Amino acid sequence: MNKAFLKNTVRLGIGIGLVVVAAALTGCQMPTVSNDIKFTAPPADADKPLALGNADEAMRFAKDDLVIVTFSGQQDLQTHEERIKEDGTITLQFINSIKAEGKTTGELQREIHKAYVPTFYKRLTVTVKTDRQSYYVQGQVRQSGPKEYLGTTTVLKAIATAGDFTDFASRKKVRLTRKDGTWQIVDCVKASQNSALDILVFPGDKIDVPQRGPFEAW
Repeated sequence: MNKAFLKNTVRLGIGIGLVVVAAALTGCQMPTVSNDIKFTAPPADADKPLALGNADEAMRFAKDDLVIVTFSGQQDLQTHEERIKEDGTITLQFINSIKAEGKTTGELQREIHKAYVPTFYKRLTVTVKTDRQSYYVQGQVRQSGPKEYLGTTTVLKAIATAGDFTDFASRKKVRLTRKDGTWQIVDCVKASQNSALDILVFPGDKIDVPQRGPFEAW
């Protein structure tokens, strides 16, 4: 073995040894790697859309909607049908004007019942409904326009009734607008892979499928 190489190796070993001894004498510690680093996973529902309530909550009355009020338990009260006036009210027998705009069928039922019972009647069953049973699909679909509401419907099903997406549709930025004006963006690509993301559509809702941008992958 080369004597010069051996000598340099010995010197290097001595140098390292002196550094370790010096560290021990001065109380210094070698850096250590912490095992306490924690990684926070995203919440399980990170991709879950904002809950928008049940069908009753989504279907709020607006001006010009037809309100049908039926009564059970009293023969002198006849079924009342009226479109909501510009001031947002309807006019009922005995109680005159009552605010209907902005209320759900359930809320209006309770309010009408409270107005009649117990002031005019001890017992009365009130049922409120409307004839609005359609939704609207527009934008980059093959057959835009109003679609008849035939029961439980989702965004993807609604778009299918409109002839499906065109070749220029942005499937990740579909806008669902509720009857009351609230809205949210639906990613139909994710919804097609996870049915929990395929949002329910109710009568009076509007679906708008925008055009895809030049560099946007559908």
